[in-house]
Amino acid sequence: MKFVKIFGWIFLIGGIGIIFWSLYSSYNIFTGKEKAPEIFQMEKPKTDSAQKTKVSGFQNEIQKELEKIVSEQLKEIFPEKMVLKFLNLISWSIFAGLLIFGGSQISSLGIKMIKG
Repeated sequence: MKFVKIFGWIFLIGGIGIIFWSLYSSYNIFTGKEKAPEIFQMEKPKTDSAQKTKVSGFQNEIQKELEKIVSEQLKEIFPEKMVLKFLNLISWSIFAGLLIFGGSQISSLGIKMIKG
């Protein structure tokens, strides 16, 4: 019986520790003291040489100009770094939420072991 209560206290303290660690890490990330984990990264698009041979020279130039104009307009509306930072912060928030939920479940199990 005493052995179960010892494990209950270990679970309770461990669960609370997980919750506080995730909250502290989230606070540091959102205040800018730490950098968010980079889950999403931008890769340079690769051009397909077979597609370039199909399009004539004039069409190729028009297509390049249109792509350039569209990409410039999109960069003004949605800067690349801001979108990636936003996605990385969302993914960290989801992970922190899972940690908090898991920590609360572990603590709850510890409380039940202490009571029972």
